[in-house]
Amino acid sequence: MKRPLSNKTNIPLGPYSQYICSDNYVFTSGQIGINPSSGKLINNNFDDQLLQILENISKLLEESGSSFNKIIKITIYLTDLSNFNELNSILSMFYENKDFDNLPARSTVQVSRLPKDALIEIDVVAKL
Repeated sequence: MKRPLSNKTNIPLGPYSQYICSDNYVFTSGQIGINPSSGKLINNNFDDQLLQILENISKLLEESGSSFNKIIKITIYLTDLSNFNELNSILSMFYENKDFDNLPARSTVQVSRLPKDALIEIDVVAKL
């Protein structure tokens, strides 16, 4: 099992790995919209936080030997479900195949609060 510490994204906020590789899969920890350069939440805008998260996840997946198009499961935590349509609109830009043939399984839930008062958190499972 590989438990690296990535220098391409933010430092973990607690005692956990940014991602773990095991049995031809990569499992990421939940990512919030932290800018790796500043170590701070990018701002309080949903779209900006989501784009930063997707960039951070893409970097983690690339570092692990995977890619965004190899994601098989994505879990999304929103503090406000009214952002659901915007979430879908932005996420659809990140998939090469937009005809739903190879999209990952997904769960989206509303939560009361996230670390650093982020608006969204995402974790993924991808094939290596």
